[in-house]
Amino acid sequence: MTTQQPDPVLACNRHAIPVEHRLTHQANTMRIFSSIQEIQDLPAGYALRLPNETDLLQTIIAFICYERLCCPFFHFKLEIEPEQGPVWLHLTGVTDVKPFLQDQVVLSQNSDATS
Repeated sequence: MTTQQPDPVLACNRHAIPVEHRLTHQANTMRIFSSIQEIQDLPAGYALRLPNETDLLQTIIAFICYERLCCPFFHFKLEIEPEQGPVWLHLTGVTDVKPFLQDQVVLSQNSDATS
């Protein structure tokens, strides 16, 4: 007899991020999503094209470190193209996280970047 795993709950737990890091995480999130140059639709999420800047890469890593605590349903993939090409941050999930991301205003603010 196999047991079926329940679908993950698509809800953030902001309390999972230590209180002393919440404002920094919020600022990092705003910086990343305001830097989006292109959004590609993926089967279970989105790929976000970002500039290849050292300080932004460090911001992305910090974002992932804390975002995975409050939103454990996300699957993160960071792709850095050669020759100083763009950076791609993939946000996907076990289930389709697109409606969740759209509800978070973050992507709706960048709807003009969608390809």
